[in-house]
Amino acid sequence: MINEKRLLDTFMEYVGIDSETKNEKAMGERLIKDLKALGFEVQTDKAGEGFGSNGFNVHAYLEGELGGEPTIMCAHMDTVKPGNGIKPIVTDGVIHTDGSTILAGDDKGGIAAIMEAVRVIKEKKIPCRNTEILFTIGEEGGMNGVKNMDYGMIKGKEALVFDSSGDVGKIINCGPGQIKIVATVIGRSAHAGLAPETGISAIQVAAKGIAKMNLLRIDEETTCNIGTLKADYATNIVPEKCEFIAEVRSRNLDKLNAQAAHIRDCLQAACDEAGATLEAELRTNYVSYNVPEDDELIQRVNAASDRLGYKKTVMKGGGGSDANVMQLHGIKAIVLGTGMTKVHTTAETLKVEDLNRCAELALDLMTH
Repeated sequence: MINEKRLLDTFMEYVGIDSETKNEKAMGERLIKDLKALGFEVQTDKAGEGFGSNGFNVHAYLEGELGGEPTIMCAHMDTVKPGNGIKPIVTDGVIHTDGSTILAGDDKGGIAAIMEAVRVIKEKKIPCRNTEILFTIGEEGGMNGVKNMDYGMIKGKEALVFDSSGDVGKIINCGPGQIKIVATVIGRSAHAGLAPETGISAIQVAAKGIAKMNLLRIDEETTCNIGTLKADYATNIVPEKCEFIAEVRSRNLDKLNAQAAHIRDCLQAACDEAGATLEAELRTNYVSYNVPEDDELIQRVNAASDRLGYKKTVMKGGGGSDANVMQLHGIKAIVLGTGMTKVHTTAETLKVEDLNRCAELALDLMTH
């Protein structure tokens, strides 16, 4: 029922609009134009002002003949780097780039699919459920768009977030919370050739702390990784400061907090031993969520997959998404697969068939 050529053309146009995180304005303006052309009243907010973006969240409401509690159909418009000047290529049914940029199937595949579903409903006058369309900014790097969103424009309490790699029909029913540890080890500067013994090397202190840490895969629901260890000094200077940034993710709140404390404590012990000082901050970026597999929302998606002949999969996620933040605002949300692969890399791909399937799934969910 979907118009496959129109869908592909829309996707190709959307990925050609630069919208790296904090620069989503042009993409937002295009979505406003497209939604208004379909007869929608469109709402926006000032979410971008909360984290230095020129963009805004885009919201529209579709009142359906089938009624029911509104379902939020959500995808995010921002991309990771390198996401400017994307030139999509289709080869043997697979969409990709020349390798100099990402593709931005994450998450413009989700946006294009939702838009195609809405177009079909409008042009064929198909009865549908009450539906909210929500396109967010700032998802990459901390879900800042939904963190700063004006929730006064949202009516629904259930959300389907089209934003996962993997086959269409896949459901992420739970995801981890994340804590970032941002720390500075402060030692004492000295001349490394004349009097190194009078100095305290911040690099050495940090290294001793790191050597005591439990890192990477902690258990089946907890991970921990150091992303930054930075000190930029000449080799004849004992480094006074060393910057340390790490993250912890876990689907278990107690484990999340315990692992973050473990990282801080290892650094603190190394500082105490060497006579250095630790400045550390533990920032909770988002919390975990868990929607039971027998929940009505999951059963709705599974029923749609059955009708379409798609393989059903319910699994636990390892990353954050807008769904994590929505939970804090009383919105039950799950994340759906869109077929994208190798996301956040210049080798990212999306099969045309999966783009079509994603739109078909969105259409079925809105019309049943």
